[in-house]
Amino acid sequence: MFNNDIIINFTPTGMIPSKKDTPHVPVSANEIIEQVHEAYEIGITLVHLHARDEDGFPTYKNEFYLPIVEGIRKYCPKLVLCASLSGRNHHELEKRSEVLSLNPDLGSLTLSSLNFTNQASINAPETINGLIQIMNNYGVNPELECFDSGMINFAKYLINKELIKPPFYFNLIFGNLASTQADAAYIGLAIRDLPPNSYWALGGLGQYQLVMNTFGILLGGGIRIGLEDNIWFDKGRKVLATNAMLLHRAHSLAKIFEREIMKPETFGMLGFYNKLENKKNPI
Repeated sequence: MFNNDIIINFTPTGMIPSKKDTPHVPVSANEIIEQVHEAYEIGITLVHLHARDEDGFPTYKNEFYLPIVEGIRKYCPKLVLCASLSGRNHHELEKRSEVLSLNPDLGSLTLSSLNFTNQASINAPETINGLIQIMNNYGVNPELECFDSGMINFAKYLINKELIKPPFYFNLIFGNLASTQADAAYIGLAIRDLPPNSYWALGGLGQYQLVMNTFGILLGGGIRIGLEDNIWFDKGRKVLATNAMLLHRAHSLAKIFEREIMKPETFGMLGFYNKLENKKNPI
């Protein structure tokens, strides 16, 4: 369901990179706001947000999300905003859903439990259903995160049950050790298996980010990009990336393939702005 415009899903922070890993990862509210604003000026479609507490640790609490959301709304008023509902550090539904009361446009929804290299992300069916219900109550759209074909199949199950409704936005993420690998055949199968009315972006962990970005642009889809997934600019891990460096490279690739970046208001008006908010309607 794509025209020639690329959805760029910007992931500036994540839960893992710390200042010890790279000085470039934004951790404080001001750093995140500034880097999102810079990315907005470079050209992105939506932002996928994680908050950190005063010690730099991932947090679900609104007291840390609120200034980030307010700052981004102030400086990037048309930007589509997605809040993380991650199951890595917190499994309780009330904690994972707290940020939804801030009325983001999307909330991340990983469609099954999975293992990362040193940590599990727990996403029980009852939790997934609970998050969907709360998202519906707040007019928030799900950002459907799939790390393997089983998660795509579970999304179809939820669609058949009419628990989630079109249009759908999928992040197809490759290269996790315990999930689908960054292989062209797997990419094709994943895209083929998506339900009708789906928009999609490809993401790659670590060294696979550039590979997946290139495939996403080449195959007519979107991309997920940022320091959340990859802190290095080069495969040899000699140059620490900044978010701006990664975005400028993606724009260069888009230019090679003669594709434009989808504007936030275009994506939002396709059905991905918060359904209960009118303030972001650019018309």
